[in-house]
Amino acid sequence: MNDEAKRVIKKYPNRRLYDTAESKYVTLNDVRKLVLDGVGFCVIDKKSGEDITRNILLQIIIEQEEAGEPLFSTDVLEQLIGFYGNSVQGVAGDFLGQSLQLFREQQQRFQDQMREAMQANPMSSVLGEMTRQNLELWKQMQENFFKAGGSRPPRDEADDD
Repeated sequence: MNDEAKRVIKKYPNRRLYDTAESKYVTLNDVRKLVLDGVGFCVIDKKSGEDITRNILLQIIIEQEEAGEPLFSTDVLEQLIGFYGNSVQGVAGDFLGQSLQLFREQQQRFQDQMREAMQANPMSSVLGEMTRQNLELWKQMQENFFKAGGSRPPRDEADDD
């Protein structure tokens, strides 16, 4: 999405966010809803003119992590921190982005296939094959992530059999 099509949100020195498209003040939760709805936006610091979208997104992640069941374990956060300043920082960022995109696509495919299978035949063998494929993709993705990070993946107890 080009910058001209993005909604502009201004952050004022009093820490308030102002949605210029809606002509109203918004909260971080409102910005989160824009993300979930797929609305393109950028957040501009009113005083400096700097694009602070990443900072706002990080604030939203922090709020979400504190609000309920966290997405990131302490171990995952430590591994992420370890990538900063490391020679693989750029590769790790690209890998994480691609992995999340793949995960999103797989989730969407899974939901679509589930819906189709339940409409056609609730006991279809398609579910078994789809589950096997998703588990294999997940395992490959984990192995690639650990390889990119320079560590070994955790042992799968099923491999001991």
